[in-house]
Amino acid sequence: MSNEYIPFLSEIKDVIKHTDIEYTFRMAYVGDVKPGQFFEVSIPKFGEAPISVSGIGEDYVDLTIRRVGKVTNEIFENQVGQTLFMRGPYGNGFDVDLYKGKELIIIAGGTGVSPVKGVIDYFGEHREETAGMTVIAGFKSPKDILFKDSIKRWETQMDLIVTVDKAEEKGYREGMVTAYIPDLNISDLDHVAAIVVGPPIMMKFTVAELMKRGIKEEQIWISQERKMCCGLGKCGHCKMDDTYICLDGPVFNYTKGKKLFD
Repeated sequence: MSNEYIPFLSEIKDVIKHTDIEYTFRMAYVGDVKPGQFFEVSIPKFGEAPISVSGIGEDYVDLTIRRVGKVTNEIFENQVGQTLFMRGPYGNGFDVDLYKGKELIIIAGGTGVSPVKGVIDYFGEHREETAGMTVIAGFKSPKDILFKDSIKRWETQMDLIVTVDKAEEKGYREGMVTAYIPDLNISDLDHVAAIVVGPPIMMKFTVAELMKRGIKEEQIWISQERKMCCGLGKCGHCKMDDTYICLDGPVFNYTKGKKLFD
């Protein structure tokens, strides 16, 4: 019986650069894991950081990490073949079975694409399991766009809108993700499921626009992945009201999640 408090060593199988401060570390891992779950990645003497799963393979998980502090700075010093400590996976994640047979709408902003990427990848490869699929991914600028290789594949698999807040170059859609919701082609409101992940203010206004289109609260899921902390509900940093994001989430149906915004 494993001890969930004790980390295990995992080998870095690949390092994929997206931007100057965002890399995906492909970590050796064999076991059950869902999109939207997260691992704690740690380095002795530096600490640990909760990182969402952005890809799932037979013998690996992808962890897309932004270089923003002491722990992540040190993680970026590691290369293929070296090892990092991990524990997890934690959280409930996205259950793809909930979205099968539905018209699926996924809207994500910035690094919020990471926790939903596994859902996009799954249904991109199993289009017959949805009644239709639209993805809207928003980034600050062209240089901030993540998963460019995956985006090329998604363009052939689904209705995909990639937008940036502002672009100096031509050839990019501009505007907030909410600007594209009024024009979504929805054929059957009773069989729609929507996933929204990103900064809290983005999720708030995106959900509001979806509801203007007639999508009900119970048809919408969000992730509070920015609130994740120890993964075990012990530190209390993720507690919102009587809910522990690490234990009860980070994925919530909006009927519950709407009560958990700061």
